[in-house]
Amino acid sequence: MLKFCKSVLEKVSFDPQLFRKELMKATRWLNKKELSKLKVWALGCFSHYKQTIQEVFDSLS
Repeated sequence: MLKFCKSVLEKVSFDPQLFRKELMKATRWLNKKELSKLKVWALGCFSHYKQTIQEVFDSLS
């Protein structure tokens, strides 16, 4: 499932709102271990969405 979520995020990365929506969806599908891997990957690949990524993962706590 993590691989699928990464694939979707790569495909929608052109649109900030769609990226946020799909990232939120991914957080509901993945377990805690996969979530931490997704966060590290997303911050590394999509640094221009750093604030969005932080907001989505901070809302989980």
